[in-house]
Amino acid sequence: MSADVLVSEAERIGSVLAFLLFVTVTAELLDAAGVFRAASHLLARAARGSGTVLWLLSVALATVVTVFLSLDTTAVLLTPVLLTMARGLGERPWPFALATVWLANSASLLLPVSNLTNLLLVHRLDWSVWTFATHMWAPALVSVVVTIGLLVVVCRREVPGDYRAESATWDAPPDRVLLRVATVAAGILVVLLVAEVPPYVAAGTSMTILLVAFAWRRRPDLRWSLFPVRLVVLTTVLFAVVTVLSQLGLLDWLRPVAGEGEDWLALLRLSAVAGVASNAVNNLPAYLALEPVALDSTRRMLALLIGTNVGPLITIWGSLATILWRDRCRSADVEVSWQRFALLGAVAAPVLLVTTVSALAWVG
Repeated sequence: MSADVLVSEAERIGSVLAFLLFVTVTAELLDAAGVFRAASHLLARAARGSGTVLWLLSVALATVVTVFLSLDTTAVLLTPVLLTMARGLGERPWPFALATVWLANSASLLLPVSNLTNLLLVHRLDWSVWTFATHMWAPALVSVVVTIGLLVVVCRREVPGDYRAESATWDAPPDRVLLRVATVAAGILVVLLVAEVPPYVAAGTSMTILLVAFAWRRRPDLRWSLFPVRLVVLTTVLFAVVTVLSQLGLLDWLRPVAGEGEDWLALLRLSAVAGVASNAVNNLPAYLALEPVALDSTRRMLALLIGTNVGPLITIWGSLATILWRDRCRSADVEVSWQRFALLGAVAAPVLLVTTVSALAWVG
């Protein structure tokens, strides 16, 4: 690997890691300001005592947070908020937990910031936000709709029942000024992303606003633990491992397995290989390892992305978001059965891959 290639890869991975750092701190501060709790309270009030409506609104919130703030934000911050809300209303937490983790992965196809793999592709192809969204809107829509359909089927016997609307109370944040500033900062992040500002710059801008606001209003909440050092280190290690394996001939083994061509079956084959690889190791190294076999075709690159985004629903380690989600469930005393998770994912992942790749082939 030449020095120029190494520098280019370092820049690409560096911008992804910077976004991961900035958006995670942003999300942590939004949570500390009470933004997510305020949103869950609004959902509970809007549902007017209907557990089914509450669950569907939670599904919608998980989708929006994933699209605009990344799947890791959904896994880390939205999961405990929804679980706490469900328990506070006397509802079963599992339908909320499963919806959160499935949509954290499957709803991450629309924007570059929705998933770290998206950022890697955008940087590689030098695409704008709108170019990416134009190519991915149909697969993203199908992925979300099919996921919700699968969730309805899987959770039909556990979907929440009715609750007393007056029980939907919340502890208002002590600093409403900070809540308003945080809400504005979240809005600025979305606007900057739509305006095609580089994702790490958009996230960094929002983070800076929040850091200044907290320094002004609640300085004790600013602590080093806000920075996701472990997550950044783990991601860096995953990138490094793939780089080493690539130098040892990994590509020579992957190319015949992934196949070639742009017809529906060829795209599905590549996407399936990416999904299997993601569940076997993790979706980030799976994407990096398979990227060279898809670079000759835009459609193959997008099929690879589908496999690494919606495919890792079977193993806990399939994506960083799922690992983080499991930790949050454990902290909330919500038992996650590996066997049940894998069984449900083994049904959902193939259905999602087939339908989402079909949408890609149809649009393309």
